[in-house]
Amino acid sequence: MTAEPRRGYAKGRAKRREIIDHAMALFGEVGYRGASLREIASRCGISHPGLLHHFPTKESLLLAVLEHRDEVDGRWLALGGAEGVDRLRRLADLAELNATRRGIVELFSVVAAEATSPEHPAHTYFVERYRRSVASTARAYAHASDEGVLRPGIAPDTAAQQLIALMDGLQVQWLLSGCATDMAGVLRAHLRTQLTVAL
Repeated sequence: MTAEPRRGYAKGRAKRREIIDHAMALFGEVGYRGASLREIASRCGISHPGLLHHFPTKESLLLAVLEHRDEVDGRWLALGGAEGVDRLRRLADLAELNATRRGIVELFSVVAAEATSPEHPAHTYFVERYRRSVASTARAYAHASDEGVLRPGIAPDTAAQQLIALMDGLQVQWLLSGCATDMAGVLRAHLRTQLTVAL
């Protein structure tokens, strides 16, 4: 009795993931405002009403795309319970991973810039995302300080804001340089000026 509903549920989840993947690609290509739900539906091989069954608004699809990216990256960052220096090292490793997925980096950079407008549907999402990112990075610096490996004069809160800003700025430089900028290398060099241990 339950096999068919489960199969239907799994099929629905797979279709949602496919829609998110195609939306992520299109948002990266033309930006959030330039992408249409009809084009995304066409890429998925479904009708426009079929897409609306899964995501009733363009805003709901954008947020699903952003949340999916954060969920995947969050799980990766948390592997092995990384804290302190390990967490900071993992952020540099994340930049290395991002260098293999231009579409995702483009999506984030384009939408983050668009979302500075309070009217943008992802504005609140990005405000909260940056708050969480800076807070978690500040905790990593504070942990490094507790371990005695943070150089004197480095304030965890300020260092966290600097590192997040550096990561985002490097992504823009990387995109504009035709992917030539060594994002991970620059981040590791920056971290080496703050820490007394090897990365």
